[in-house]
Amino acid sequence: MLFWIIAGLLAAIVGTFLGVTMLRGGANSVPPAAYDLQVYRDQLKEVDRDLTRGVLPETDAERARIEISRRILTADAQLKKGSTDGGQPKGLGKTMAAACFAFLLLGTIGIYSQIGAPSYEDQPLQDRFAAAQNLLASRPSQATREAQLPALKERTVDENFSNLIKELRIKVQENPNDLRGQELLARNEATLGNFRAAYEAQEKVISLKGDAVRGNDFTQLADLMIRAAQGYISPEADIALREAMARDPNDGFARYYMGLMLTQNGRPDMTFRVWRDLLEEGPEAAPWIPPIRARIDDLAWIAGVNYTAPAPRGPSADDIQAAEELSPEDRAAMIQSMVASLSDRLATEGGTPAEWAQLISAYAVLGETERSRTIWTEAQTVFADNPQALATVQAAATQAGL
Repeated sequence: MLFWIIAGLLAAIVGTFLGVTMLRGGANSVPPAAYDLQVYRDQLKEVDRDLTRGVLPETDAERARIEISRRILTADAQLKKGSTDGGQPKGLGKTMAAACFAFLLLGTIGIYSQIGAPSYEDQPLQDRFAAAQNLLASRPSQATREAQLPALKERTVDENFSNLIKELRIKVQENPNDLRGQELLARNEATLGNFRAAYEAQEKVISLKGDAVRGNDFTQLADLMIRAAQGYISPEADIALREAMARDPNDGFARYYMGLMLTQNGRPDMTFRVWRDLLEEGPEAAPWIPPIRARIDDLAWIAGVNYTAPAPRGPSADDIQAAEELSPEDRAAMIQSMVASLSDRLATEGGTPAEWAQLISAYAVLGETERSRTIWTEAQTVFADNPQALATVQAAATQAGL
């Protein structure tokens, strides 16, 4: 309501100023007839000077005086007929002033009712914070969210791999306390796109590890839950992320997802602060960097911050050393997770030609030729109307032997 009052007052003030100007007309200026009178008097004096100098005959001078005198009488009559408004008709001035006032006032209301949000209530800052907090507290659970979504299709794999998965499921079912079996099951169910089965196996992994559980175990659990909910971060996934960050405050995946959760619940300003730190810390090859770069400018605008994202950079010596210190198993898991995360994001949100090319190359390097070919086929559809982008992706496909 406050907005309507302010908008109406501003329109009324502007309309009043314009109306007063129209009513006053040329009140403070000299009427045009007065200028004419002055010109005609000067012409009479010029006739007398020419007559005195002998350059104008008496008969011609008399005719000129008569014509100029006639014009003076006409101009004098016009001057007496006019008023302080410069001769402007008062009725027309009032009509134009009223029309201008009504046009501004009603036009302002009409235009805003069409392109604005007249029914939108005032949103004080504290009310918005409270609404975000309520939204966070009333989020649907993981199970509720999954029930609302269409079922994900299981990815197609070759027959040998499918048979191995079936055998693994049977063995884990027979021996549910086999830690290694649960780890393999979680990883391979995720590969197939069975994210619910994957996070259920990961929950068992965390339970079996007991005190030896690591922050990365909770990050993987949250990641699988988020994929199962198709990008939604449920209260259960939130708990897993907080457990991960309690053990490793620098966990990039967990911090990225925490920022995403804040955006989903009405606090993009807080997301900006979390993602800005992640972007500036790097490494550039981290899977969370491309989606952050794609949205950081909009988030900065929402947060009211004048921010320029740092230019892309390669991995630092510390980043390389940290990756080299990982065990082969952890390194493979990290790579698989990064590639899977990129694949899911391109499928749901889209991405740049370079990101599609990166995914094609990554699957080719991992030996998953069929999956790489599937991505290449999909990319041809996505960039069918963009030859330059298609050329970038095609170069990666050619290098991958597709």
